Amino acid sequence: MASSLHNLSEIKGIIPSGEKKRFVILVSEWNDEITSKLLEGAANELQNNDVLIKEIIIETVPGCFELPFAAQTIAEKYNPDAIICLGCVIKGETPHFDYICQATANGILQAGLLTKVPVIFGVLTVNTLEQALDRSGGKYGNKGVEAAMAALKMTKFKHNK
Repeated sequence: MASSLHNLSEIKGIIPSGEKKRFVILVSEWNDEITSKLLEGAANELQNNDVLIKEIIIETVPGCFELPFAAQTIAEKYNPDAIICLGCVIKGETPHFDYICQATANGILQAGLLTKVPVIFGVLTVNTLEQALDRSGGKYGNKGVEAAMAALKMTKFKHNK
């Protein structure tokens, strides 16, 4: 797996400024010990790249399954430059994991296509709590940071086209 070779949060390339841009971060409350770390990473990365704190809107939803609906609703409500969806699904003993992950991924994709707002997939889909911890500020970085970098890059992409 690619992330076993790198701390992806350190592979930045050129990160565009977020000055005069508005971002919404949607955070799943489920597995909040993980998602709170993802949120912290995303918010800090945006601020480190010139986004004013007043231009970072944070909203919560109960779980990952609710992220797509929230993203579509938020796009209309706040007219953001990008939306970052953060969550964590840890595999259990039933196929519920597969259904939630597939629906969430497809829904987030559709929300972006329908609203024409970059909607970033910052959802961990892991087998264990340890894997989630490794990807929320542990040895493989913080997926929230990576999601914020993607949002900044996609905002520039959208406005340059």
